[in-house]
Amino acid sequence: MMTLKKNKVVLGLSGGVDSTAAALLLQEKGYEVVGLYFDIEAECSSCKGSDGGLSGRERAEKVASQLGIEFIYKNVADLFDEIVIGNFCSEYACARTPNPCIICNPAVKFQTLLDAADEVGAYYIATGHYADTYHDEENDLWFIKRAANEKKDQSYMLYRLGQDVTSRLILPLNEIDDKEKVRELARDNALINADAKDSQEICFIDADDNYKDFLRRRGITAREGDFVDPEGNVLGRHNGILDYTIGQRKGLGIALGKPAFVTEIDADNNRVVLGDNADLFKTEVVSSDNIFFGGCGADKNYLESLDITAKIRYAAKPAQAKLCFLEDGRVKTIFKDAQRAPTPGQSIVFYDGDLVIGGGFID
Repeated sequence: MMTLKKNKVVLGLSGGVDSTAAALLLQEKGYEVVGLYFDIEAECSSCKGSDGGLSGRERAEKVASQLGIEFIYKNVADLFDEIVIGNFCSEYACARTPNPCIICNPAVKFQTLLDAADEVGAYYIATGHYADTYHDEENDLWFIKRAANEKKDQSYMLYRLGQDVTSRLILPLNEIDDKEKVRELARDNALINADAKDSQEICFIDADDNYKDFLRRRGITAREGDFVDPEGNVLGRHNGILDYTIGQRKGLGIALGKPAFVTEIDADNNRVVLGDNADLFKTEVVSSDNIFFGGCGADKNYLESLDITAKIRYAAKPAQAKLCFLEDGRVKTIFKDAQRAPTPGQSIVFYDGDLVIGGGFID
């Protein structure tokens, strides 16, 4: 392998304003920046922009030209389909609610960045995420760290990244406290995407589409079944478990004379359990496929001694909790205050102060 240059960085360049601003900030610090565009060839038109109908690739390539940086194009459609969309479909089929970015980041996006960096001789990789990294020099461990701006923080999305990634990762937007400052930076440099709309939540589903239709086109269907109360009494009929998620109130298609919420989805028996809002609050959340930074999960006694905070979804506020390792390898998180609607398939992420120390998938 060629010698990797410490002043060279491969940046994930989507064509959006965040990654563009990241490129500008890296250039200001003297880095030689290479922009990399990932093509997932989704069955949607979301990669089409409003700026003259440019595709995502065309927009990214034009931005790279404006920035005066090298541009790399990578088609990762097959890998993305197999790993990310495959997981998305299989999880919904099992009545779980996945977060595609959590799966994509370690397996597709950051692995592709690392591979490209090795190919062009760059030591560093970078993205436009709002987060930071931290190096524990005493133990030579790298951590994802919460962004300086808590409202913009995306550290939750990065919890499954390994040491091979975090040790080479630069996150230039860490201290940006206002999205408008990102746009101003792009405007000051007369870049075409300064006022482009933010990307949508699920990149492979068109903004005019919905996940239910997407799943059905992929062959994931669900049959009608029973709505039941927490005691198992039949309340009515549902349209299929794909149409519901934990905590849902609207669009249930049933009137009970009082507010009703989805509190459980029983895929084995094809039942949707309805209850009160109070039924959604849990003080204990069990997760599986947990990972911990630097392999420190091996020291379970140490982790159980920590007063941590944890988030049960991206938009949730960190809440005080303790960890308990179960004999079957799963982790039980015990919250000081009950959390609303922990949802199977979503991630729970653990923090020690501002540092991400691990996480797993909610059961």
